[in-house]
Amino acid sequence: MTRPEIYPVGVRAPLPGVVYPPQDMLQAYAEAGVLTHETLADGLRAAFARHADRPALCLPQRVMSYRELDEATDRLAAALLELGVRPTERVLFHLGNSLEMVLGWIACLKAAIIPVCTLAAHRELELGYLGRHSAAVMHFIAGDDARFDSLGFARRLRAQVPSLRWILQARGPAGEGAEDVALLHGLIADMPLERARQVLARLEPDPWQAAVFQLSGGTSGVPKIIPRFNNEYLYNMRQVARVNGYREDDVLFMPLPMMHNLSMGCCVGPFLLSGGAYAIAPDLVPETLERLFTQYQPTWAVMGGPILERLRPAIEAGRLPLGRLRGALSPNNSAGIGRILGTEVFHIFGMTEGVIMLTQAGDPAEVRETMIGRPVSPWDRVRIVEVGGEREILTPDTAGECVFSGPYTIHGYYDAPEMNREAFTSDGYYRSGDLMSFRIIDGVKYFKFCGRSKDVVDRAGEKISSEEVERVVCRHPAVAMASVVGMPDPVYRERVCAFVKLREEAVSLSVQELGRFLETQGLAKFKWPERVEIVREFPLTGSGKLSKPLLRQSIAAILQAEEQAGGTCSTPTSPRSLR
Repeated sequence: MTRPEIYPVGVRAPLPGVVYPPQDMLQAYAEAGVLTHETLADGLRAAFARHADRPALCLPQRVMSYRELDEATDRLAAALLELGVRPTERVLFHLGNSLEMVLGWIACLKAAIIPVCTLAAHRELELGYLGRHSAAVMHFIAGDDARFDSLGFARRLRAQVPSLRWILQARGPAGEGAEDVALLHGLIADMPLERARQVLARLEPDPWQAAVFQLSGGTSGVPKIIPRFNNEYLYNMRQVARVNGYREDDVLFMPLPMMHNLSMGCCVGPFLLSGGAYAIAPDLVPETLERLFTQYQPTWAVMGGPILERLRPAIEAGRLPLGRLRGALSPNNSAGIGRILGTEVFHIFGMTEGVIMLTQAGDPAEVRETMIGRPVSPWDRVRIVEVGGEREILTPDTAGECVFSGPYTIHGYYDAPEMNREAFTSDGYYRSGDLMSFRIIDGVKYFKFCGRSKDVVDRAGEKISSEEVERVVCRHPAVAMASVVGMPDPVYRERVCAFVKLREEAVSLSVQELGRFLETQGLAKFKWPERVEIVREFPLTGSGKLSKPLLRQSIAAILQAEEQAGGTCSTPTSPRSLR
């Protein structure tokens, strides 16, 4: 580790809109050796060199070694710079898990170009906003998806995002009018390794600068941009790897989106830093997942509800080789998933904004089965306070809002001053909006998740803003008013339910009809309501405001009644009054 007095602490050239941590805080972390003078690319390069001949990326058709990964990403990084993309400019990542996604992500880090993390399911509404907000200059697409014309979409998006100058295509031919399209594999092939390393050697990357623009689901509007900085994201990843004990002989099965912070910050990033292998699932088709799992026999897996359900038939039939598993991660139900997999399952809680908590081997059974554990860093500061206030709750087993700060917790969303004024306590702790309690067992403070105070639906770990969905649903000509809540689901934890009051002239509104409309509005499909409840009036609180707790109670009661009756009804055929 470089001594902090040799190099200055703090960013050299601040980016407009990025909120950097206070200088005195950075100085303290640097002097303690928590934040080092390393970029995220520095940490990855060192790991690639240590494990050069070990497998890094495992795909159905091939395995790429760390040496090959290092060389390919050096060549791509230099090619992007020679194409004209400048350090700290932004690239919209809009493709699914693939070899090319990993190559592009690492190449951007090496070139000090900032990836903007989006989901493959995002469409015009999300991508247009994120592109404009981040002033992205390049749009990185798949190019070979038979179900979605990503190249046509990218060209249409340029009309909404004037800053976009290039399209980077992962796979497939560029087609007609290809002068605006760069082919990823072509850029790598045309860049000699020696020249690439000469180009990269001229860079002066800043360990205190933003490395990645991550996303938060949030409670209002489209996702907010979260700057994650080089050395703090590196520290985050190393701490997760240390706590979980990732090793160079490990193989990771993580089919959820790599650009999501759970995967990047807690799985793929820590694995690459540890010398383990990442088995990349090109899709979520059960047969694909089973083949990949059987081919590489992972030692670590992420097994939340939807993935487990896709693999359950293979598990129950005894086709899935589980014998090498030594750990799995899940946001809930560790005991139940552990019984199915026959291995230790660790609860994980985290936010892109900061703190990561995990249960750990050796924790009491009560903690491992019913709690989310403790922070991965001894420098994390977590408090439970009264909801909407700042008075700390010191009584165990009493729920309140979780607020936190630490070396990898943000100090502000990107270019969002009004939101930042509401997102932090007066002493700089981030307000998570999550309800938690704590309990001290054998002198160790553990935390338990108790729900949310923010208005979001947690669909299989994706935080969906109710307000965003409501705003788009209300554009439908049949809708006079809408309120979106989460309805309980055994696989996804929650699904999206829309309570809708129709206009006088409207007769009905089905899930299918609403979905077709939302597609025209460019809303990502995973946010679409999966149930529509027609109401004459909405339930009100004592102060006359719409009561979402009563709506949640109502849909839970409806689902329970349907289950007891032995059937389900995805769309009611007649209006219901909830007064």
